[in-house]
Amino acid sequence: MTVTVQQLQQILPNAGKKAGVFVSALNAAMDRRQIDTPKRAAAFLAQVGHESAQLLYVRELGSDQYLSKYDTGTLAARLGNTPAADGDGQRYRGRGLIQITGRSNYRQCSVALFGDERLLQQPELLEQPQWAAESAAWFWQQQRLNELADADQFNSITRRINGGLNGLEDRLQIWARARAVLCASSN
Repeated sequence: MTVTVQQLQQILPNAGKKAGVFVSALNAAMDRRQIDTPKRAAAFLAQVGHESAQLLYVRELGSDQYLSKYDTGTLAARLGNTPAADGDGQRYRGRGLIQITGRSNYRQCSVALFGDERLLQQPELLEQPQWAAESAAWFWQQQRLNELADADQFNSITRRINGGLNGLEDRLQIWARARAVLCASSN
């Protein structure tokens, strides 16, 4: 299935011109990762829409102090960042439309997208529309979220992406718009 710029703007009304910037990249990434039914696309776009503030951000916001939580300690170790306070938290902050975070996730994503570890040297690649979309679709596929989307398990999808239910109300509002736009047109 292909999403048009107009549909994307209806689903993510705050995206503005970013809808036109991202629509081709999103369609290619969704096609490559079998996000190919209205239900799957609606759930994916709802999550991407929330995580990126409707395509406005492809890089996690936060001061160095905020991002230091990824640099040392338990969370940093879980993300595969080095134990030293060496800037891994800032370097491997969330990027892409689903916010790939942490050295090990960057490595896995890099191998999947490029066949090498280039994202460890160039994490900013995930800020480019193509790779922002591809990394999100890769994460979606890795987490087997198509199966949850097929079963309308939206809260479970949110937990796998976010670790909890942060921003659930916004995610649900975007999902409702996405289903209205994509699922209604497929009947």
